[in-house]
Amino acid sequence: MKNALIARLLGASLSIGALTGLAGCVFAPGGNIDYDTSAAPVDDIVDVEPITFGLIKAQARADAESRQSNGDDKQRRELEKALAQELNSSTRASLAPDYQYRVGPGDILTIIVYDHPELTLPTGSERSAQEAGNVVHADGTLFYPYVGRVKVSGMTLDQIRRDLGEKLQPYLNAPQIDVKVAAFRSQKVRITGEVQSPGVQPISDVPLSLLDAIAAAGGLSEDADWHNVVLKRNGEETTISLYELLAERNGANDEAGNDRLLKDGDTLYVPDVGTQKVFVMGEVDKSISLPLGRSPISLTDAIARAGGIKENSADASGIFVIRRDREDPEKLATVYQLDARNSTALILGADFGLKPQDVVYVTAAPVSRWNRVITQLLPTVSSIYYSTEIQDNLDTLGQ
Repeated sequence: MKNALIARLLGASLSIGALTGLAGCVFAPGGNIDYDTSAAPVDDIVDVEPITFGLIKAQARADAESRQSNGDDKQRRELEKALAQELNSSTRASLAPDYQYRVGPGDILTIIVYDHPELTLPTGSERSAQEAGNVVHADGTLFYPYVGRVKVSGMTLDQIRRDLGEKLQPYLNAPQIDVKVAAFRSQKVRITGEVQSPGVQPISDVPLSLLDAIAAAGGLSEDADWHNVVLKRNGEETTISLYELLAERNGANDEAGNDRLLKDGDTLYVPDVGTQKVFVMGEVDKSISLPLGRSPISLTDAIARAGGIKENSADASGIFVIRRDREDPEKLATVYQLDARNSTALILGADFGLKPQDVVYVTAAPVSRWNRVITQLLPTVSSIYYSTEIQDNLDTLGQ
């Protein structure tokens, strides 16, 4: 498989090289290359659609149907409650009403037997609770006076309290015992990728939700991809869209929320945006690429972030969105046109959501001749598509 990917990389690299070489010859002083302009009609490889209210409604319905058919709604509902409620610590108990921490090797317990100070190691300015506690050994046991080694691994604090009380009965009259965890060391999750402080986080007696873990890691970085966070558990990977989970919080139940509490051994990976970008160029104040990391970007928003269109040179009827067609091998792209000569058309642009690798282009030429304008765009668009394909393949090879 790697050989096939390498072959694709080489092919894409050669294509970009050819494009770059041709461009260099054309613009070099004295450069002259004969070429044939009688290429296949652009209509054969490009579909052109105006951006209308009907188109926006149709795309919204298609997106909703796609999410439902892919089962994304079920996954979203499973995580909504945990993500929505984690911000309020007072409601965390509702995430897992039956949740109880189970002690494991490496944990340090503080055991207090009231009215029997000789059985309680004292703490003070020179001895912390961890230093004065009882360590759970690798075999899951700890040593306690009178009763010797006691098996505690896999038990809750209530179970340990009752077990020690029963074992101390022959030596003490109705012993009153309290057991707490001084240090949580046995169970951990790992947070990696685009967070401020990646690393290992302990699982404690408070349920740890997915967003809890991200918040404890300092939050997401600016380059984080909110839509493709990966949760790895028991060798299986689940892709999670944090944006959708935070944006739509209704319809979850306690049971669904429980399923998404982090567990011992989980790894949470937050990727960077990578090729999840849109590109804005042409007659705008500045050509930019915008990462689709945190939230969707509309056509109007993208143009605004590029500083707006150049009123003196731009043709307001020629605002294009070039979107690669990945389903039909006979088609290169679909070109959507927004005619913004009427300023109210920008409202349609505000509802037109951009997708990864979309190219927004504002032309300076009249758009009375579609083929000429689009043909001028295709080399640039092809270069972007090839470049992003190379990046995607390199990421695949690195996995």
